[in-house]
Amino acid sequence: MSPTSETAQGRRRLVIVESPAKAKTIKGYLGPGYVVEASVGHIRDLPNGAAEVPEKYTGEVRRLGVDVEHDFQPVYVVNADKKAQVRKLKEQLADSDELYLATDEDREGEAIAWHLLEVLKPKVPVHRMVFHEITKDAIREAVANPRELNKRMVDAQETRRILDRLYGYEVSPVLWKKVMPRLSAGRVQSVATRLVVERERERRAFRSAEYWDLTGTFSTGRPGDPSDPSTLTARLNTVDGQRVAQGRDFGPDGQLKSGQAQVMQLDEAQARALAAALETSTFSVRSVESKPYRRSPYAPFRTTTLQQEASRKLGFGAKATMQVAQKLYENGFITYMRTDSTTLSDTAVSAARAQVTQLYGASYLPEKPRVYAGKVKNAQEAHEAIRPSGDRFRTPAETGLKGEQFKLYELIWKRTVASQMKDAVGNSVTVKIGGTASDGRSVEFSASGKTITFHGFMKAYVEGADDPNAELDDRERRLPQVSEGDPLAAEEISVDGHATKPPARYTEASLVKELEEREIGRPSTYASIIGTILDRGYVFKKGTALVPSFLSFAVVNLLETHFGRLVDYDFTAKMEDDLDCIARGEAQSVPWLKRFYFGEGAAVSKRDAASAGNGDGDHLGGLKALVTDLGAIDAREISSFPVGDGIVLRVGRYGPYVERGEKDTEGHQRADVPEDLAPDELTVEYAEELLAKPSGDFALGTDPASGNEIVAKDGRYGPYVTEILPEGTPKTGKNAVKPRTASLFKSMSLDTVTLADALKLMSLPRVVGTDAEGVEITAQNGRYGPYLKKGTDSRSLENEDQLFTITLDEALAIYAQPKQRGRAAAKPPLKELGTDPVSERPVVVKDGRFGPYVTDGETNATLRTDDSVDDITPERGYELLAEKRAKSPAKKTAKKAPAKKASTAKKTVAKKTVAKTAAKKTAAKTTARKTTAKKTAASAKAAADE
Repeated sequence: MSPTSETAQGRRRLVIVESPAKAKTIKGYLGPGYVVEASVGHIRDLPNGAAEVPEKYTGEVRRLGVDVEHDFQPVYVVNADKKAQVRKLKEQLADSDELYLATDEDREGEAIAWHLLEVLKPKVPVHRMVFHEITKDAIREAVANPRELNKRMVDAQETRRILDRLYGYEVSPVLWKKVMPRLSAGRVQSVATRLVVERERERRAFRSAEYWDLTGTFSTGRPGDPSDPSTLTARLNTVDGQRVAQGRDFGPDGQLKSGQAQVMQLDEAQARALAAALETSTFSVRSVESKPYRRSPYAPFRTTTLQQEASRKLGFGAKATMQVAQKLYENGFITYMRTDSTTLSDTAVSAARAQVTQLYGASYLPEKPRVYAGKVKNAQEAHEAIRPSGDRFRTPAETGLKGEQFKLYELIWKRTVASQMKDAVGNSVTVKIGGTASDGRSVEFSASGKTITFHGFMKAYVEGADDPNAELDDRERRLPQVSEGDPLAAEEISVDGHATKPPARYTEASLVKELEEREIGRPSTYASIIGTILDRGYVFKKGTALVPSFLSFAVVNLLETHFGRLVDYDFTAKMEDDLDCIARGEAQSVPWLKRFYFGEGAAVSKRDAASAGNGDGDHLGGLKALVTDLGAIDAREISSFPVGDGIVLRVGRYGPYVERGEKDTEGHQRADVPEDLAPDELTVEYAEELLAKPSGDFALGTDPASGNEIVAKDGRYGPYVTEILPEGTPKTGKNAVKPRTASLFKSMSLDTVTLADALKLMSLPRVVGTDAEGVEITAQNGRYGPYLKKGTDSRSLENEDQLFTITLDEALAIYAQPKQRGRAAAKPPLKELGTDPVSERPVVVKDGRFGPYVTDGETNATLRTDDSVDDITPERGYELLAEKRAKSPAKKTAKKAPAKKASTAKKTVAKKTVAKTAAKKTAAKTTARKTTAKKTAASAKAAADE
């Protein structure tokens, strides 16, 4: 029986989903009798701070939000921004006959459903409703076939949540004390940061190697055509049978790898001499080796492969990809986007095969459906792969989508259809060309080619590559049709110099791939993890590359040295195995948490705990003891890194700096390091440049009025001038004297500022004069620029020079004009980026009070230090807005106006009680009236529109 016919009997069913967008779509499929509401994510969680913990909890429970002494019982609180929504859900439930919990079918979704049960305490029948796509058939099928809540999935999520809370809340304070306040550590984010830092260490240690080779252009001597070119380009392969060195033969130290003794490394002189010796040589084909080429289609997308491919092809960050995919899922265009499976349902296979025949012809359709059963380790529940929804796939043109949603849907659609197409087939050919140099040396050149005789799935889709120089699968390289012994003429022999390159930095796509291959964390969380390390300042972006900050070097150094096990890759992967055992019911949560937090026994010695933390013994080893004994951690040593020649990089509380010698000793030097400098760019030479720059105090002279020395300094907030007060001047207390200080104008610099400039700056604020009523007018330089002040009335000046030049008459003329209310006229945007995939509003770059920022009219996000107005891409703009939305607090609901009188309030309560009783008696009538009223209103609106 369909949901509509069942509910026509007057039963009222409340369906709770996670998001309002999903609620709106599902409501349209269920019809009358169903009320669909959103929980708006988690309604309950561990407290964010001690202020949220109920008063009955004290001590460690109040700090952690978990009672570690009593079986790790969590303290759950309803989120402050969800209290109004919970009240609304309770009111809706009070008038309902059944409750359907329709949150996502993964661990988080199952946990949300359980929390809803715990908070709402329903007294009506409860059903767990699950679906993987939001289509009419899928939703109605889910209503007709509910299941029970899966408590094991809830236990697994709760264990993971408690583990992450203990890790973060115990280790983060160590970072605050030993590195810098307001830092954070996390089970997966710290490991992800370590990966990025280790790659930068490899780049810093890398030594480039130079090698040379020859490239020859050879002609067959006959006219060519597209199927049979007349020339081919080949690279020198061997000299007298000895292979010529290529980049892969060198190690990161710039030397040939061990075992490569038989490899010949040519320098420039040797390469040019060999080329000269080959100028008059004759060449012939020594061998032609042909092999069949076959390439099978790629599996349909799962979460991580979608993130990687969207990064390569569309330039989307992982977070932006998931936000766009979420929109597509909630609006019924694709199946659930958090999945570790590549499996397609029979319905999806049939839909894909039908489109292959329709769009490409039967010759592209394999006889049997392709099956992709591979699944990553530590995978979550067996969802289907990410694919277009429904039993018939809509082509991108049929969807009506635009912008980023269209691009991502098209990517998913193409990949899904291609997965059910035939292999691409062809031939790969290797031709070896030999000759003898004038000095008698025998040389051999080699060329490779590929021809595709049947493109198969490549007609629909070709996967991208992380390496921008890599050839894609559909790239053909046609060689001339030659046979062994055929003579060839050398048209040109060129000499090529090369230098080995350091390992490439991670991009979001390659970091996702690395985490998945190492089996660290859950693929569905990678987007938020990368977002976290970017927000924390551990990593910043240069283009698409993820660059670790110097701060992250200090953090990772501390974690590796004193909490080695917690950032060990195998340990983190083993924790995932353990958590999955709990999810399968093969292990118990509480004993596992006890081992992790307290160690193997009831008490663990500091020595045992330390060894457990740094790689010895069981992989669970007493976190509590590790974070208790911090005496061995030298904060200065942790944050110090040798650069060379006695120069040390230090990470201070106000940023990184280089230093030579000890403070307050002769020859001591210190200079700040730009925060956006990539660590592998900090060489000894660059550090010397920084130290050589003028720093410290610039003595400008003596103030003739006070006799105090005037100096210029480069401070944290920019250059400024100040006076040096005599020794003995009280700095604290009632008689404290503060030195006069003033920031330099934008037109000034430390190199050119004079004593006269400094005295003028420190004379501000300047009295311009008084108005007719005797009120003093002053010219002042403030945080937001130069301005005039008369009492409480302030007026902006056009430039800083006016502070000294504006006359009383000019000031009075400014005050004679009406004061502008509200904001000034909006400045034109600096750049237009396109339509945001989430808000679907136009995004522009504007110049604001605190610098350039991106905005969609609702959300503003300041550009980071590594972003520039000229270079920022639309995808980067959308990513900044998405990060800002994720950090922004929920909007507060409007407060109700207070009752005018107590007696009126009492009457209102009485009326509400009577009304509520009457409402229950006439519920059926009310529903009928509402339906009639809606129809009447709709008819009236239609008539008005006509």
